[in-house]
Amino acid sequence: MIYFQLFFSFLQVGLFSVGGGYAAMPLIQNQVVELHPWLTLQEFTDLITIAEMTPGPIAVNSATFVGIRIAGIPGALIATLGCITPALILVSLLAYVYNKYKDISLLQNVLSCLRPVVVALILGAGLSILSLVLFNGETPALNIVDWIGAGSFVVAFVLLRKFKWNPILTMCLCGVAGLVLHLLLPVA
Repeated sequence: MIYFQLFFSFLQVGLFSVGGGYAAMPLIQNQVVELHPWLTLQEFTDLITIAEMTPGPIAVNSATFVGIRIAGIPGALIATLGCITPALILVSLLAYVYNKYKDISLLQNVLSCLRPVVVALILGAGLSILSLVLFNGETPALNIVDWIGAGSFVVAFVLLRKFKWNPILTMCLCGVAGLVLHLLLPVA
């Protein structure tokens, strides 16, 4: 039964995550935190961090991680297969349709209408994770802000957007800085 749940959950993620990995985050969260309490929200945030740092798509990495956590190696294989099956089928079909009908304005209109939805999915997932980073899952209030997390966010954002730093270098530096700051500063 758990294999069916893993496959079907990640089949839905793979089927409806239009726009790539970041757009899949709210779908993954819904499946693994809310519908099936396989992970807590904190564990989900850790999962996204790990899935982002490892090579490969976030959704596939997440499926593999959740699958192995819930049902071992067979669970990882089943969840990953569920996640990639829709893409294998849909991309093959869409490539054929797009090549055949790419000059039709109706197709271009549909694609242009999907772009804002993808941005909204990414923004929603980002705000959810930012809220967890800043407030540790508690009701937002100024006295419980994780200032180290907030500072890491601001520094990383500026380094990545303004100075065009390498994302891997930025992640490593922020991780080291966060570790040092958490070790040096007393926990409230």
